[in-house]
Amino acid sequence: MKRDMYTWLKEVQGETVKNPMPILSFPAIQLLGISVKELISDSDLQAKGMKAVADRVVSLASVSLMDLSVEAECFGSTIRVSDDEVPTVVGSLVSTMEEAQALPVPPVGAGRTGIYLDAIRKASERILDRPVFAGVIGPFSLAGRLLDVTEAMIYCYEDPDMVHLVLRKATDFIIAYGRAYREAGANGIVVAEPLAGMLSPALEEEFSAPYVKEMVEALQEEDFLVIYHNCGNNTVQMLDSILSTGCAAYHFGNAVSMKDILERVPSDVMVMGNVDPAGQIRNGTPQSVEQATRELLEECGSFSNFVLSTGCDVPPMSRWENIDAFFQAAEAYWRR
Repeated sequence: MKRDMYTWLKEVQGETVKNPMPILSFPAIQLLGISVKELISDSDLQAKGMKAVADRVVSLASVSLMDLSVEAECFGSTIRVSDDEVPTVVGSLVSTMEEAQALPVPPVGAGRTGIYLDAIRKASERILDRPVFAGVIGPFSLAGRLLDVTEAMIYCYEDPDMVHLVLRKATDFIIAYGRAYREAGANGIVVAEPLAGMLSPALEEEFSAPYVKEMVEALQEEDFLVIYHNCGNNTVQMLDSILSTGCAAYHFGNAVSMKDILERVPSDVMVMGNVDPAGQIRNGTPQSVEQATRELLEECGSFSNFVLSTGCDVPPMSRWENIDAFFQAAEAYWRR
């Protein structure tokens, strides 16, 4: 459903009580009794999963799968799929300038991107009480998967022209993909750029921020927002560069102090995070999740631009008792 998303942002910031907005989608497999392999291969199951999660929790928005393999697979990468883990990319497609030059930019809809677009179309027709955000990978994070994550860091020094060429192609595809999500009914996208968090601030400023900014300028409008996600541990040092991208909101991982981030971000810029999704939501207990959530809210809840979230996407096999504890702790904090 189309919405004035800039008004939505202002309303959220003005609310005394803010519902959480975790990146919560893959645990829908438990609600539906299916596997990850089934979920990523079926648009109807994805839409049903998003609706099941929306019916279960009081979240600020519905967020689709943060699957960082789908765009790389579309380019031709090999992925590893299991029944209970998020898919991963295996190997690389590009290791020379010649291979980078020959790399074709796939059409939107190729591979599983058509499934994911159809899932958002169906979900946006079923979830009407909150915005619906699609998940896409960020430019450097996609380029890193095409080049090999480890090698990409080295190429930034040894063959920067090749990296920029792959980034150009990755960015062109993501922009087209984002436009297709808008046409499918999404109210925005969450751009996952975690690999940029492993760069030095200078390299992030060269190899990530300009391309993210280009995406924002091409995609962000009154009815379609871009939310930036980075769960790296260098985000505080590169914060000015990240903010220069002009995204509508920013989402940070639990590798950094959320309070440190909030103290450096303008008060009119929304910031989200950062309860540990693996250590707490996946492997903690309801009691430890409640404590971690309460402590984060006590530290950051007074910031009007803070929205409680997880530090990254919630793993598929996270216990729903822990997920429920996360929401219950938020409710108790705001009620108090």
